[in-house]
Amino acid sequence: MKSLEGLFDLKGKTVFITGGAGYLGTAMCEALAELGANVVIGSRDKEKCADFAKALAEKFGVEVSGVQLDITNPESIDDALAAIDSKHGRLDVLINNAWSGNKNSFDSISVEDWKYDIDVCLNGVFYTTKQAAPYLKKTKGVIVNVASMYGHVAPDYKMYVGTEHVNPPSYGAAKAGVIQLTKYLASFLSPDGIRVNAISPGPFPFGDILHNEEFIGKLEQKTMLGRIGTPEDLKGIIALLCSDASRYMTGQNICVDGGWAAW
Repeated sequence: MKSLEGLFDLKGKTVFITGGAGYLGTAMCEALAELGANVVIGSRDKEKCADFAKALAEKFGVEVSGVQLDITNPESIDDALAAIDSKHGRLDVLINNAWSGNKNSFDSISVEDWKYDIDVCLNGVFYTTKQAAPYLKKTKGVIVNVASMYGHVAPDYKMYVGTEHVNPPSYGAAKAGVIQLTKYLASFLSPDGIRVNAISPGPFPFGDILHNEEFIGKLEQKTMLGRIGTPEDLKGIIALLCSDASRYMTGQNICVDGGWAAW
């Protein structure tokens, strides 16, 4: 029987995380590197990616590298995966974390904005998984999709009245799609030994929004734990889902939202 330390051990594993140099991605990368994984960070910002990779490698003594990546472009994904295969010869874990979108209300969102958000938030997950599946089949690997609480609960419009922090309809629609795609993939990739799960982070605001004390207070009041999330709050769940500690889990969407969606 494996020890707990053995179940969480990722030594010798190669993890590919999209958007790994972003606000939430950095904490996920740190958790994986700390467990001994070789981490490949996919990002549109190659320089930012390279700087972060170097710092992680020095801190944890593992191989960390960055690859240029556009998740809306299957050719870019293919190039990144080929580079990973050339360098490491294997892919054990894929984390679909990359995101970007346009802030709009239902009234202000354009058709172009809607299409862009869906392409990045939902189609990008499909494209990346589709291209990575042949590599993951060889290792009986793991996929973790980053969804959102707004994929299964609606935003409270009253919170956003009079603020610039509007939540677009495209975001929740795309993340709901990610949750369903997770379940579909868990079923249809199970014959290949691939496990697929998702996490739904709750309020993890970043940037200028953190200086809006009134709005942050509204977010905090929505959670049972009375606070917003920080990137460190995702390290444990990523460690669990990427390792053998979750080897009998697949098709699940785990909420990391301070209890927001439970009441």
